[in-house]
Amino acid sequence: MNIKYDPQTGLIPVIIQDSSTLQVLMLGYMNAAAFQKTQEERRVTFFSRSKNRLWTKGESSGHYLMVNSIDLDCDQDTLLIKATAMGPTCHTGKSSCFGEDAIPRGFLYVLQNIIANRIDNNEQNSYTNNLYNRGINKVAQKVGEEAVELIIEAKDNNANLFKNEAADLLFHLLVLFNMKQVKLEDIEAILLMRSKKS
Repeated sequence: MNIKYDPQTGLIPVIIQDSSTLQVLMLGYMNAAAFQKTQEERRVTFFSRSKNRLWTKGESSGHYLMVNSIDLDCDQDTLLIKATAMGPTCHTGKSSCFGEDAIPRGFLYVLQNIIANRIDNNEQNSYTNNLYNRGINKVAQKVGEEAVELIIEAKDNNANLFKNEAADLLFHLLVLFNMKQVKLEDIEAILLMRSKKS
């Protein structure tokens, strides 16, 4: 990366974005040493202007920002880091430094990760893990059952029941995706390709 640090301060602004929800978490600054440390450790390290030193986010709270990707903008003077937050990012206890917490539009991606973690960690008290361990036939059957229940609710006028059945279907579909080693991103890519053809 050919980063253009500010010639006077030696810093570059860095936007931190949640990898799953795409929520903007915070803005900080890096110098060359902070950038190198971030790359090496895969944890976000800033140059703190108030402390006048390198500062790894979460060094006292444990709420690290684990790096998933680093991109440089077209002018090469701003970084975008997509990260996994290991707790609240803001010192106020909020997930983002930019106002109140909101239900993220990308929560399905968070749920996809929760499902994967429960299965990977073989959580014994988890409905998700127990369903997964019952095998492909049971998981596929549950998807079918939830689809039928959604169709039934679609014929009635209770929007709340319809939405809850849709949520059940999506949840069980994500479990099936995990079993088939398919991700939401894979389905999005197919839909995107189809939209470009039409």
